[in-house]
Amino acid sequence: MVTKSKLSIRFSFTPFSKRQLQVMFWWQSPEYEDKFAIIADGSVRAGKTVVMSTSYVRWAMMNFNGVNFGMAGKTIGSLRRNVIRTLKKILISEHYRVKDNQSENMLTVSKNGNTNYFFLFGGTNEASQDLVQGITAGGFFFDEVALMPESFVNQATSRLSVEGSKVWFNCNPGSPYHWFKLNWIDRLAEKKAIRVHFLMKDNPSLSQDTIDRYESMYSGVFYKRYILGQWSVADGIVYDNFNQDTMVVDPPADTVYTKNWVSVDYGTQNPTVYHLWSLHDGVWYNRAEYYYSGREKGHQKTDEQFVDDMETFFSANELSKTDTNLIVDPSAASFKRSLKNRGFTVKNANNNVVDGIRFMMSQMNAGKMKWTSSSKHALKEFNSYVWDEKAAERGEDKPVKEHDHVMDADRYFAMKVLRKPKKTRNIRLYKEGL
Repeated sequence: MVTKSKLSIRFSFTPFSKRQLQVMFWWQSPEYEDKFAIIADGSVRAGKTVVMSTSYVRWAMMNFNGVNFGMAGKTIGSLRRNVIRTLKKILISEHYRVKDNQSENMLTVSKNGNTNYFFLFGGTNEASQDLVQGITAGGFFFDEVALMPESFVNQATSRLSVEGSKVWFNCNPGSPYHWFKLNWIDRLAEKKAIRVHFLMKDNPSLSQDTIDRYESMYSGVFYKRYILGQWSVADGIVYDNFNQDTMVVDPPADTVYTKNWVSVDYGTQNPTVYHLWSLHDGVWYNRAEYYYSGREKGHQKTDEQFVDDMETFFSANELSKTDTNLIVDPSAASFKRSLKNRGFTVKNANNNVVDGIRFMMSQMNAGKMKWTSSSKHALKEFNSYVWDEKAAERGEDKPVKEHDHVMDADRYFAMKVLRKPKKTRNIRLYKEGL
């Protein structure tokens, strides 16, 4: 499908901050004439992406004609949502002609007699490096480069053989041992790169209320990274924001709940967990818990026996199969089949661990999730679920795979029920000028 620009489209910029102006025009400064790369890192919602992508295309169009360029995100889908959608509006409002060939994932951009070609890539995994082999490019833009494998970035930057080529990187911080921190940020002079560090205050389009809201969403290592903009190690207790005094509440016995979900973490020798989540007055309460460990009991149950236990769990909590859905790890194929055969409605869980932890922490901070005195194993795991120190030394964020079964079930619930669809989130972020 080819989309042509319409000159009636207009994009209204908020006046730029000092750091945004630096990013927008760095390539025109004599001070940076010999620089090969720019890195914009720092807190979330700091206004990095819009100015980075706009600066990149302006530079390309003012310095080249008939040249190929690359633009990469974690996936092509995320690149289109987070970058290309807004970038097209900006370019069209500035009288560029933009054709978006979605079947080839290529933008053709023209202005003042110059035409260049911007190919879109997803840096999803190690195999992604194969996607950029063979292309000769005048520049590359990487959105959220810290989420991409080093092999993909190395392969892409090696394709920059056109005279005068440059590269644009933006990201939120990760571990201080992350490959991008070690190989680029810590070696700016060697890489002929400049770094512009952003905080939310560098985005003039954000109100103080919006900044306060984002600051309240994050805790622990995620606060250090996404609010303070620091490259910080994930260590110690994972849910270090858990406060038993405020997050463990027993509603009155006559409380009326309007919705119910059951989140499930399935194990063979490892524990199997069912958590009942019920909604009252805008808050989800974990008001019932099933926990069975074959290793601790010395006897492993079959799938059918676990389904029998689910029937009992539903009956004891007066749940209806019609009105109450189950959220189950996608890998538990045989167990899900047995549940469906008994008439249960099963939804696949989102098993992105680090994103899920970060999101669940934000919901805890917002008071959207609470536990009760029935959450006995959850309360134990909150105090024993920790980050993997050896993984941190490799620049990876991973919890230790112990004392995590209830934590997994609760994370499944948060990501499935409380997380807004991507379309809704993108509309909100666009309205905030991000």
